[in-house]
Amino acid sequence: MLYLWLKAFHIISVIAWMAGMFYLPRLFVYHAETPTGTPQSETFKVMERRLLKAIITPAMIATWVFGLWVAYEGGFFSSGWLHAKLAVVLAMSGLHGYLAKCVRVFAADANTRTSRHYRIVNEIPTAFMVIIVILVVLKPF
Repeated sequence: MLYLWLKAFHIISVIAWMAGMFYLPRLFVYHAETPTGTPQSETFKVMERRLLKAIITPAMIATWVFGLWVAYEGGFFSSGWLHAKLAVVLAMSGLHGYLAKCVRVFAADANTRTSRHYRIVNEIPTAFMVIIVILVVLKPF
C-alpha cells in the first residue's frame, strides 16, 4: 500500500512541476515583449517569482523525493529504463535551474533574450515529458 501512495504523490508532484515548467517560459515570452519599468513588467516579475518559489521548486523537490522512493520500493534501480529516465529528469532539473536564472535576470531588468528564444525554450519541457512517459510506460530496456 505504501508503494501506491508514493506513486500517487509522485504523479501529483510531476503534474505540478510540469504545469509550472510549461507556464514559466510562456510568461517570459510576454515579459520579453514588455518594456522594462512598466506596471506590466513589474507584474510579470511578481508572477514569475511566485510561480518559481511557491510551485515549481517545491514540486521539483517532491518529484525527486517521491520518485526515488518509488524506484527504491519498486526495486527499479537496476532497470535500464530508469537510468534513462533519471538522465532525462536530471536534464529537466537543469532546465529548471536555467529558468530560475531567467527569473533573476528579469527581476534585475537585465534580460537580453528575445521572445523567440523563450518560445523555443517553452517546447523543451514537452520533449522531455514525452521521453519520460514513453520510458515509464513502455520500459523499453
